[in-house]
Amino acid sequence: MAHLPQQVTVYEVGPRDGLQNESTPVSLDAKVRFIDALADAGLKWIEATSFVNPKLVPQLADASELMRTIKRRPGVRYVALVPNERGMHLALEAGVDAIAVFTAASEAFSQANVRASIDETFLRFAPVAELARAHNVWLRGYISTAFHCPFSGPVAPQAALDVTERLLALGCHEVVISDTIGRATPRDTDALLQLAVQRLPMDRVAFHLHDTFDLALCNVMLALEAGVRVFDGAAGGLGGCPFAPGAPGNLATEKLVALLHGMGIATDIDPQAVANAGRAVRAML
Repeated sequence: MAHLPQQVTVYEVGPRDGLQNESTPVSLDAKVRFIDALADAGLKWIEATSFVNPKLVPQLADASELMRTIKRRPGVRYVALVPNERGMHLALEAGVDAIAVFTAASEAFSQANVRASIDETFLRFAPVAELARAHNVWLRGYISTAFHCPFSGPVAPQAALDVTERLLALGCHEVVISDTIGRATPRDTDALLQLAVQRLPMDRVAFHLHDTFDLALCNVMLALEAGVRVFDGAAGGLGGCPFAPGAPGNLATEKLVALLHGMGIATDIDPQAVANAGRAVRAML
Protein backbone atom coordinates (compact mmCIF):
# COMPACT_ATOMS: atom_id res chain seq x y z
CA MET A 1 0.00 0.00 0.00
CA ALA A 2 1.74 3.10 -1.28
CA HIS A 3 0.07 5.90 0.63
CA LEU A 4 0.23 4.84 4.27
CA PRO A 5 1.38 7.50 6.75
CA GLN A 6 4.01 7.11 9.44
CA GLN A 7 1.64 8.38 12.15
CA VAL A 8 -2.11 8.78 12.67
CA THR A 9 -4.13 10.69 15.27
CA VAL A 10 -6.71 8.70 17.22
CA TYR A 11 -9.55 10.76 18.69
CA GLU A 12 -11.30 9.13 21.66
CA VAL A 13 -15.09 9.49 21.92
CA GLY A 14 -15.81 6.93 24.65
CA PRO A 15 -16.57 9.32 27.53
CA ARG A 16 -19.14 11.21 25.45
CA ASP A 17 -20.44 9.09 22.57
CA GLY A 18 -19.71 5.87 24.42
CA LEU A 19 -21.71 6.74 27.53
CA GLN A 20 -24.42 9.12 26.33
CA ASN A 21 -27.13 6.50 25.77
CA GLU A 22 -26.32 4.20 28.69
CA SER A 23 -29.24 3.99 31.10
CA THR A 24 -27.10 2.98 34.09
CA PRO A 25 -25.78 6.17 35.69
CA VAL A 26 -22.00 6.51 35.77
CA SER A 27 -20.69 8.64 38.62
CA LEU A 28 -18.66 11.78 38.10
CA ASP A 29 -15.71 10.17 39.84
CA ALA A 30 -15.87 7.13 37.55
CA LYS A 31 -15.98 9.37 34.47
CA VAL A 32 -12.95 11.31 35.65
CA ARG A 33 -11.05 8.05 36.29
CA PHE A 34 -12.02 6.85 32.81
CA ILE A 35 -10.77 10.03 31.17
CA ASP A 36 -7.56 9.95 33.22
CA ALA A 37 -6.96 6.33 32.20
CA LEU A 38 -7.39 7.24 28.54
CA ALA A 39 -4.86 10.04 28.90
CA ASP A 40 -2.51 7.62 30.68
CA ALA A 41 -2.88 5.29 27.68
CA GLY A 42 -1.50 7.99 25.40
CA LEU A 43 -4.63 9.54 23.91
CA LYS A 44 -4.18 13.23 23.14
CA TRP A 45 -7.74 14.00 21.97
CA ILE A 46 -10.57 12.99 24.31
CA GLU A 47 -14.19 14.00 23.79
CA ALA A 48 -15.17 14.21 27.42
CA THR A 49 -18.84 15.22 27.53
CA SER A 50 -21.67 17.15 25.90
CA PHE A 51 -23.51 20.31 26.91
CA VAL A 52 -26.87 19.09 25.65
CA ASN A 53 -30.23 19.27 27.39
CA PRO A 54 -29.83 17.00 30.46
CA LYS A 55 -33.45 15.89 30.08
CA LEU A 56 -32.54 14.39 26.71
CA VAL A 57 -29.18 12.91 27.75
CA PRO A 58 -29.24 12.54 31.55
CA GLN A 59 -25.98 10.57 31.58
CA LEU A 60 -24.13 13.78 30.67
CA ALA A 61 -26.00 16.14 32.98
CA ASP A 62 -22.78 16.70 34.94
CA ALA A 63 -20.93 18.23 31.96
CA SER A 64 -19.97 21.50 33.65
CA GLU A 65 -18.79 19.81 36.84
CA LEU A 66 -16.86 17.20 34.87
CA MET A 67 -14.97 19.77 32.81
CA ARG A 68 -14.10 21.71 35.96
CA THR A 69 -12.99 18.54 37.79
CA ILE A 70 -10.69 17.07 35.14
CA LYS A 71 -7.03 17.73 35.84
CA ARG A 72 -5.91 19.02 32.46
CA ARG A 73 -2.71 17.46 31.22
CA PRO A 74 -0.27 19.27 28.95
CA GLY A 75 -0.64 18.08 25.39
CA VAL A 76 -4.13 16.58 25.89
CA ARG A 77 -7.21 18.29 24.44
CA TYR A 78 -10.49 17.70 26.27
CA VAL A 79 -13.32 18.32 23.81
CA ALA A 80 -17.02 18.92 24.55
CA LEU A 81 -19.94 18.59 22.17
CA VAL A 82 -22.35 21.55 22.05
CA PRO A 83 -25.70 21.72 20.23
CA ASN A 84 -26.30 25.48 20.21
CA GLU A 85 -25.31 28.89 21.57
CA ARG A 86 -26.57 28.13 25.09
CA GLY A 87 -24.44 24.99 25.21
CA MET A 88 -21.47 26.97 23.94
CA HIS A 89 -21.78 29.54 26.72
CA LEU A 90 -21.93 26.75 29.30
CA ALA A 91 -18.86 25.13 27.76
CA LEU A 92 -16.91 28.38 27.81
CA GLU A 93 -17.87 28.98 31.45
CA ALA A 94 -16.50 25.50 32.24
CA GLY A 95 -13.17 26.31 30.61
CA VAL A 96 -13.56 24.24 27.45
CA ASP A 97 -11.10 25.19 24.69
CA ALA A 98 -12.10 22.63 22.05
CA ILE A 99 -15.67 21.90 20.98
CA ALA A 100 -17.62 19.83 18.49
CA VAL A 101 -20.91 20.50 16.72
CA PHE A 102 -23.03 17.97 14.85
CA THR A 103 -25.34 17.90 11.89
CA ALA A 104 -26.36 15.22 9.40
CA ALA A 105 -26.29 14.42 5.71
CA SER A 106 -29.85 13.07 5.96
CA GLU A 107 -32.85 15.34 6.54
CA ALA A 108 -34.80 12.48 8.10
CA PHE A 109 -32.05 11.80 10.63
CA SER A 110 -31.62 15.48 11.42
CA GLN A 111 -35.32 15.79 12.20
CA ALA A 112 -35.32 12.63 14.34
CA ASN A 113 -32.11 13.50 16.16
CA VAL A 114 -32.45 17.23 16.87
CA ARG A 115 -35.94 18.06 15.55
CA ALA A 116 -34.52 20.49 13.01
CA SER A 117 -33.67 20.53 9.33
CA ILE A 118 -30.05 20.56 8.21
CA ASP A 119 -30.36 24.25 7.36
CA GLU A 120 -31.77 24.96 10.83
CA THR A 121 -28.82 23.20 12.48
CA PHE A 122 -26.48 25.55 10.62
CA LEU A 123 -28.43 28.53 11.91
CA ARG A 124 -27.84 27.18 15.42
CA PHE A 125 -24.13 26.72 14.70
CA ALA A 126 -23.51 30.26 13.42
CA PRO A 127 -23.27 31.90 16.88
CA VAL A 128 -21.29 28.90 18.16
CA ALA A 129 -18.71 29.39 15.42
CA GLU A 130 -18.56 33.13 16.13
CA LEU A 131 -17.94 32.49 19.82
CA ALA A 132 -15.31 29.88 18.96
CA ARG A 133 -13.43 32.41 16.85
CA ALA A 134 -13.74 35.11 19.50
CA HIS A 135 -12.42 32.84 22.25
CA ASN A 136 -9.81 31.00 20.17
CA VAL A 137 -11.63 27.69 20.62
CA TRP A 138 -10.84 24.76 18.31
CA LEU A 139 -13.95 23.66 16.40
CA ARG A 140 -14.84 20.21 15.07
CA GLY A 141 -17.92 19.39 12.95
CA TYR A 142 -19.60 15.99 12.68
CA ILE A 143 -21.59 14.86 9.63
CA SER A 144 -23.83 12.04 10.87
CA THR A 145 -25.36 9.49 8.48
CA ALA A 146 -22.79 10.26 5.78
CA PHE A 147 -23.42 6.89 4.14
CA HIS A 148 -26.75 5.48 5.34
CA CYS A 149 -29.71 6.81 7.29
CA PRO A 150 -31.74 4.47 9.53
CA PHE A 151 -34.92 6.23 8.41
CA SER A 152 -34.44 7.08 4.72
CA GLY A 153 -31.80 4.62 3.51
CA PRO A 154 -28.64 5.25 1.45
CA VAL A 155 -27.21 8.78 1.39
CA ALA A 156 -25.63 10.10 -1.81
CA PRO A 157 -21.93 10.93 -1.42
CA GLN A 158 -22.59 14.37 -2.92
CA ALA A 159 -25.08 15.13 -0.14
CA ALA A 160 -22.58 14.20 2.56
CA LEU A 161 -19.82 16.26 0.96
CA ASP A 162 -22.11 19.27 0.49
CA VAL A 163 -22.69 19.33 4.25
CA THR A 164 -18.99 18.75 4.91
CA GLU A 165 -18.07 21.78 2.80
CA ARG A 166 -20.62 23.89 4.66
CA LEU A 167 -19.00 22.97 7.98
CA LEU A 168 -15.58 23.94 6.65
CA ALA A 169 -17.01 27.26 5.44
CA LEU A 170 -18.53 27.78 8.88
CA GLY A 171 -15.05 27.69 10.37
CA CYS A 172 -14.55 24.10 11.51
CA HIS A 173 -10.90 23.19 11.86
CA GLU A 174 -11.78 19.52 11.35
CA VAL A 175 -14.78 17.76 9.81
CA VAL A 176 -15.81 14.22 10.66
CA ILE A 177 -17.44 11.93 8.13
CA SER A 178 -19.53 9.56 10.23
CA ASP A 179 -20.94 6.11 9.47
CA THR A 180 -23.57 6.44 12.17
CA ILE A 181 -25.19 3.01 11.80
CA GLY A 182 -22.17 1.04 10.61
CA ARG A 183 -23.65 0.07 7.25
CA ALA A 184 -21.02 1.60 4.97
CA THR A 185 -19.46 -1.09 2.79
CA PRO A 186 -16.00 -0.65 1.30
CA ARG A 187 -17.76 0.16 -1.97
CA ASP A 188 -19.74 2.95 -0.27
CA THR A 189 -16.63 4.31 1.39
CA ASP A 190 -14.61 4.23 -1.80
CA ALA A 191 -17.36 6.07 -3.70
CA LEU A 192 -17.40 8.87 -1.14
CA LEU A 193 -13.62 9.09 -0.89
CA GLN A 194 -13.21 9.29 -4.68
CA LEU A 195 -15.21 12.53 -4.56
CA ALA A 196 -13.79 13.73 -1.24
CA VAL A 197 -10.21 13.86 -2.48
CA GLN A 198 -11.37 16.16 -5.28
CA ARG A 199 -13.50 18.45 -3.11
CA LEU A 200 -12.03 18.52 0.40
CA PRO A 201 -8.73 19.37 2.10
CA MET A 202 -8.05 15.83 3.31
CA ASP A 203 -5.76 17.03 6.08
CA ARG A 204 -8.88 18.43 7.78
CA VAL A 205 -11.02 15.30 7.36
CA ALA A 206 -11.56 12.67 10.07
CA PHE A 207 -13.51 9.40 9.97
CA HIS A 208 -15.95 8.20 12.65
CA LEU A 209 -16.94 4.58 12.07
CA HIS A 210 -19.29 2.19 13.78
CA ASP A 211 -18.53 -1.52 13.69
CA THR A 212 -22.10 -2.80 13.62
CA PHE A 213 -21.42 -5.16 10.70
CA ASP A 214 -17.66 -5.61 11.25
CA LEU A 215 -16.79 -3.34 8.32
CA ALA A 216 -15.06 -0.50 10.16
CA LEU A 217 -11.45 -1.66 9.76
CA CYS A 218 -11.91 -2.26 6.02
CA ASN A 219 -13.13 1.31 5.74
CA VAL A 220 -10.21 2.59 7.83
CA MET A 221 -7.81 1.09 5.29
CA LEU A 222 -9.56 2.81 2.39
CA ALA A 223 -9.60 6.13 4.24
CA LEU A 224 -5.89 5.84 5.02
CA GLU A 225 -5.15 5.35 1.32
CA ALA A 226 -7.21 8.45 0.52
CA GLY A 227 -5.28 10.64 2.94
CA VAL A 228 -7.40 10.57 6.10
CA ARG A 229 -5.12 10.90 9.12
CA VAL A 230 -7.57 11.22 12.03
CA PHE A 231 -9.84 8.38 13.17
CA ASP A 232 -12.34 8.23 16.02
CA GLY A 233 -12.57 5.32 18.41
CA ALA A 234 -14.31 4.45 21.67
CA ALA A 235 -12.52 2.41 24.31
CA GLY A 236 -14.07 -1.03 24.51
CA GLY A 237 -16.35 -0.26 21.56
CA LEU A 238 -18.64 1.64 23.90
CA GLY A 239 -21.80 3.30 22.74
CA GLY A 240 -23.49 4.46 19.62
CA CYS A 241 -26.28 6.89 18.86
CA PRO A 242 -29.47 6.74 20.95
CA PHE A 243 -31.42 8.09 17.97
CA ALA A 244 -30.10 5.54 15.44
CA PRO A 245 -32.02 2.26 15.85
CA GLY A 246 -29.83 -0.81 15.46
CA ALA A 247 -26.53 1.03 15.75
CA PRO A 248 -24.62 -0.37 18.73
CA GLY A 249 -20.90 -0.06 18.90
CA ASN A 250 -18.39 2.55 17.92
CA LEU A 251 -15.17 1.18 16.49
CA ALA A 252 -13.13 0.06 19.52
CA THR A 253 -10.10 2.29 20.00
CA GLU A 254 -7.89 -0.65 20.92
CA LYS A 255 -8.96 -2.50 17.77
CA LEU A 256 -8.19 0.56 15.64
CA VAL A 257 -4.80 1.08 17.30
CA ALA A 258 -3.88 -2.60 16.90
CA LEU A 259 -4.58 -2.38 13.17
CA LEU A 260 -2.55 0.80 12.78
CA HIS A 261 0.40 -0.60 14.74
CA GLY A 262 0.21 -3.81 12.71
CA MET A 263 0.56 -1.71 9.56
CA GLY A 264 3.63 0.03 10.97
CA ILE A 265 1.73 3.27 11.69
CA ALA A 266 2.55 4.99 14.99
CA THR A 267 -0.11 6.35 17.36
CA ASP A 268 1.78 6.69 20.68
CA ILE A 269 -1.15 4.83 22.30
CA ASP A 270 -1.08 1.64 24.39
CA PRO A 271 -4.01 -0.47 23.10
CA GLN A 272 -4.05 -2.76 26.14
CA ALA A 273 -4.32 0.21 28.50
CA VAL A 274 -7.21 1.54 26.40
CA ALA A 275 -8.95 -1.84 26.51
CA ASN A 276 -8.53 -1.97 30.28
CA ALA A 277 -10.07 1.50 30.63
CA GLY A 278 -13.05 0.48 28.51
CA ARG A 279 -13.46 -2.77 30.43
CA ALA A 280 -13.53 -0.94 33.76
CA VAL A 281 -16.36 1.31 32.56
CA ARG A 282 -18.30 -1.56 31.00
CA ALA A 283 -18.27 -3.33 34.36
CA MET A 284 -20.35 -0.44 35.76
CA LEU A 285 -23.03 -0.57 33.05
